[in-house]
Amino acid sequence: MNPFIKDSKQLSIFVTAGYPKLDSLKEQIPFLERSEVDFIEIGIPFSDPMADGPTIQESSSIALENGMNLGLLFEQLKQIEFKLPIVLMGYFNPILKYGVERFLKDCQSTGITSVIVPDMSLEIYEHFYIKSFKEFEVHPSFLITPLTEQKRVERIAEICKNSFVYLVSSNSTTGSNYKIPDHTESYQRIKTLCKDTPLFVGFGIKTKEDVIKIQESVDGAIIGSAYLSVLKNNREREYLESIL
Repeated sequence: MNPFIKDSKQLSIFVTAGYPKLDSLKEQIPFLERSEVDFIEIGIPFSDPMADGPTIQESSSIALENGMNLGLLFEQLKQIEFKLPIVLMGYFNPILKYGVERFLKDCQSTGITSVIVPDMSLEIYEHFYIKSFKEFEVHPSFLITPLTEQKRVERIAEICKNSFVYLVSSNSTTGSNYKIPDHTESYQRIKTLCKDTPLFVGFGIKTKEDVIKIQESVDGAIIGSAYLSVLKNNREREYLESIL
């Protein structure tokens, strides 16, 4: 059963492992569960996050300075009790260095629901890694944009039938200072193409109005940079109250 399929519209929050403190996850995961978000994305810090804007780049830099790495991340997750689906999001270089099968095995043992690797193409996944993902029962989620061609969307939706499709709101980086473009018709078209596979939109979502607007067309919204910004200033409780 796909844990990302719900009758209600959903909201996900992104946090960076090791930010703002090395052991922040032990506080953030229970806090987000109590706040009743639908699932949590945990970013694996990387020195060159090409799709991320300055806020997530800064959080990754601080997390790395704090000493966060994949091995420590899995150690921390093993010590935290959680019921919400947790998605790991990270670039391929640290995963390759760690070892793909070791990474997937640790995802399985710690209860990770899905994995997003922005720079692992669908073709690379199908050619080299699909067997390993299936062996360890780890489900990938792939990124698309409003300009992704129809056949590719359908193919990705089928691959992600046990997780979700991540629709990037624009071709910009995360956290950019722009108003979310009105892609309502495009989102609705893509949602139709995805059929029963959940479709979530991320990048640039900041306010309750943004969330409501996104949820009108797809299954849910993902907030990243906006949450990290308030987390930096210890205003996460106030912020979540304003959008939930």
